[in-house]
Parts: sequence; C-alpha cells; structure tokens
Amino acid sequence: MASIEETRKQEREQEWRKAVRDSIKPKDRMAIERVKMTEADAEVRSHSYVEVNEGLTLEQASQEAKRCLDCPTPLCVTGCPVEINIPTFIKHLEAGKILEAAGVIKETSSLPAVCGRVCPQEKQCESKCIYNKTGKKPVAIGYLERFVADYERNSGKAALPKQEAANGVKVAVVGSGPAGLTCAGELAKKGYDVTVFEALHEIGGVLKYGIPEFRLPNDIVDFEINNLRKMGVKFEADFIVGKTATMDDLRAEGFKAFFVGSGAGLPRFMNIPGENYNGIMSSNEYLTRVNLMHAADEKFDTPVIFGKKVAVIGGGNTAMDSVRTARRLGAERVMLIYRRSEAEMPARLEEVHHAKEEGVEFHTLCNPVEYMADEKGNVCGMKVQRMELGEPDEKGRRKPVPIPGAIDEMEVDLVVVSVGVSPNPLIPDTHPDIKTTERGTLEANDGLQTSVADVFAGGDIVRGGATVILAMGDGRKAAASIDEYLKKN
Repeated sequence: MASIEETRKQEREQEWRKAVRDSIKPKDRMAIERVKMTEADAEVRSHSYVEVNEGLTLEQASQEAKRCLDCPTPLCVTGCPVEINIPTFIKHLEAGKILEAAGVIKETSSLPAVCGRVCPQEKQCESKCIYNKTGKKPVAIGYLERFVADYERNSGKAALPKQEAANGVKVAVVGSGPAGLTCAGELAKKGYDVTVFEALHEIGGVLKYGIPEFRLPNDIVDFEINNLRKMGVKFEADFIVGKTATMDDLRAEGFKAFFVGSGAGLPRFMNIPGENYNGIMSSNEYLTRVNLMHAADEKFDTPVIFGKKVAVIGGGNTAMDSVRTARRLGAERVMLIYRRSEAEMPARLEEVHHAKEEGVEFHTLCNPVEYMADEKGNVCGMKVQRMELGEPDEKGRRKPVPIPGAIDEMEVDLVVVSVGVSPNPLIPDTHPDIKTTERGTLEANDGLQTSVADVFAGGDIVRGGATVILAMGDGRKAAASIDEYLKKN
C-alpha cells in the first residue's frame, strides 16, 4: 500500500501532467508531423566509424514530445520490456524538465542511452502507440529516450537512481551484457552488494563485441557502466565462472545468489561443402575481432581478413552489422545473402535502409550451397541456390524452397556466416546440476529461477537469441525474483 506521501506525490504528478496535456488541444498535437533524425552522409560514414544517427536538437525533441497525447491507458508502456513510464518522461521533456525526464527513465532502465540507439522500438513501444490506429506515424519514443539520455550525459549533471540502504548481501552476476548489467543495476538499487564477473577483458558483453560503434559508440556504453560503478556495483574482468572459480567457490566467499546472463556466444554454421576453407568465419568472430580486439587498427596485432568481395549470410541485425563493417574495412563489393525475401528479414528497417544507402547489395531468396577455394585453400567463390517462398513454417513465415536447377556462382574472398547462435555452454558444462533444454538453454521458471534455487538466469542463455531490450527486461525481472528469494531465505 502506498504511503500518504507517495499518494500525494502521485496526485501532484497527475495534476501537473494534466496541465501539460491540456496546454495543447489533441487535434493540434495530432497535426504535428513526426520528426526526422538527421544522419551522417552515406558516402562519408561508409568509410568511417562515425555514428550514423546524429540525434535530435532540443527544438526537434520538444516538438516531437508535443505529439504525445498522454493516453489514459498508455499502451506504449505495455510494449516496453522494462516498463519505462513513457508518457511521464515525455511530458517532462515537453515541459523543458529534461533532467527530470532522465530520472523517470532511470527508475526502470539501467541503460537509457543504449536503448535509445539499438532497441527495436518500432516492434515494441512504438508499435503500441495510439497513432498507429489513426494512420499516422507513432511518437518517436526511441529518439526521445536517446535525446534525454544524451542531454543528461552532456549536461554534467547526471544523477544516479534512488537506492535503498546497503544490506551487505552479496550477489554474483555472470556476464556483463545487457541482461547482466540491468540485473546488477536493479539489485544495486535494492541495496545489494553486487559483483559482475566478465570472461572477456572489457566490460559490456555484446554491447562492446557485437554492436559496431557506428551504431553504439563505446563511450556511451562506458558511461552507463561507470554509473553502475558509482552505484556500488563491482566488476571483475578476465574472470570465467566455471573456470576461474565455480559457483560453489563463490558461495564459499559469501555470495547468496547468482544471475547468469552469459549470452549465446556459440556460432552456428550451415554444414555445407567447403565451409572450412580459409576466409569463412562466423559473425561472432568477425565482429569480436574488429569491435573488441581492434583488428582494423594498425596499432593492434589482431588479425582479420580485409576482403574485397565480401558476402554475409543472413538477414538479422548481426548480419547487417557485419556487412556494414566489411564496407567500412574497405570492401569494394559487399553482398548480403538471405534465403527469404526482404519482407521477411528480421533486421530493423532502419538497418536495412542504412545498409542500402552505404552500397550493400541485397541478394534475397538466395542460399549458399557450396564454397570453392583456390590452390592455397582460400575461399574464392560460392554456389548460390535461388529460392522461392512456399508454405508458412511453424513461426508463420513462408518457408524458402529451392528452385530446381537455379544455381548461380559468385566470386568472394571473405564470407561471414550470420545464421544464428547457440547458448554459451560453459555454465551448464561446469555446473551440471543446472537443468538445460534440448536447445542447450538454461531452464528457468516464470520468475527466471533455474533448477538450482539460488541461481537465476535471463537473456540469450535462456532465450537462445533475442534483442538487447528483451535481455534487459529479463535482468530486471530476475532482480525482483532474486530480491524476493533472498528476503525469504
């Protein structure tokens, strides 16, 4: 039950929001056109790592905020996996209270500047916006979240979310990706003594090794991580739970609960002839070498193939990141090979749009069936089967079917395979008491508790592959479950 003080605060907020809402008539709000974010020139950006989306100006953000109708039942919130109070933060922005808007976002989101850049808002919060029922474009919630987060960071007045008094209870988080960072932040708010254990040498997980800086600059990620440090979260890099120490070892050190967010870092291949030739690698390896290990920087010794004729196999966001990276590394011809049509591509429409502007060739309804190599064993070509769409599969997407005899040959000197990932097997292999599914993911109940009572899990290690924001939603949900579990035990 809310306290008298909390109730009065809610009443004052409702009155304030009503005043902001009533300052402009709904029909006038609906007459405002959705903002367009400026982008770096396609030719310039395709040869550099400058961030593609350049953000909104204060004037643009304020104008876009006025489009929000502040619906009595805000469906946009139901579409957000971390349940940001979207109408309230937007009304603060409309009223010019931008730092207050940032505070609202941080009540439920530990990574606002990240979400504003890489979350598929068009499939989540924005897809629920009431404007979609009117034939108008939804409020640009993602753009506004990014603007607020960037404004606060650049103001030098970034505030930390409210935290409960420290309780001294130690909780371990395995993995520093979006699920782990979110869980750590939520637990820190609740007063827990949190340590994040990361296997790699840098903190950030897939936010660092998987997403290129032209989409998500590292300094943005580092800023969010440093905020967690200020909240008391501790980080241990180069620490492999299961190798450096087991969970039993950590229990002996006083850790009372665990969250496993170790991701899905095991790449999948297609098992077709020639797949072991030199110059064929997974998107995980390719992006990790470039993004995390600086293979494109001549100051570093990390090897990577700088192909001139590069093919990327797949149609998701990771495939887009890979093919656009190849373009930036000097490829003269970059080709995306996808077995379904463009309409079935799981990648964000924004990423498809940007890739086309940057000169990426889209070869849809095509699937590689064999690779060829030169006398040194380096890939030099591939045979591609042309496809057509048949009946829908179990997910409702029309299944690609080979067209008999329709096989083309393409010259390539680098192939990046991005057809999915499998869960990281280290935790289940080294902790066999944690039950797994047939897919190798960890079993977890609705509260994300595993078969071992003090171990919780979320993100790709449970889902098998998902978006940043879904992983964050898992981290937040698991933190609530861990809190409940520890209070009972």
